[in-house]
Amino acid sequence: MTSTKATKPKADPKAIDRPFDTAIWKKASKIAQTYRLVIAPEAGIGYLGRTVEMPYVMADGKTVEKCAAETMEATISAVATMLEMGERPPSAAADAKRDQQVNIRVTVDEKTRLEEAARQAGFRSVSDYLRTSGLDRAG
Repeated sequence: MTSTKATKPKADPKAIDRPFDTAIWKKASKIAQTYRLVIAPEAGIGYLGRTVEMPYVMADGKTVEKCAAETMEATISAVATMLEMGERPPSAAADAKRDQQVNIRVTVDEKTRLEEAARQAGFRSVSDYLRTSGLDRAG
């Protein structure tokens, strides 16, 4: 007599929708918990979130809480992927000592526009906004 018992197919280690190894997920979660989230209101969506350290990892939610949870989940997934690929995730922004200064002069109108852009993007200050925007463009 032969058995017709079905066997579960093995997950493709390169598939996007497969679960992460538990140890990698825990390590990624610990790293992501040190990152700063930026949550901003977004018309038609509710809220849009990202992390300062990984600005291209984004998520949304109808409430601030849901957006924060979804953004953290996306961030953990991105960090876990980096760890699996042998890459080093970015350090927490709070770990870096900012001891250098750059001064720029702007008009009153330019300052007002920058303050509004920073506020709409969810930044606490124009300095944080300019630093993140400039570094994003610098690569």
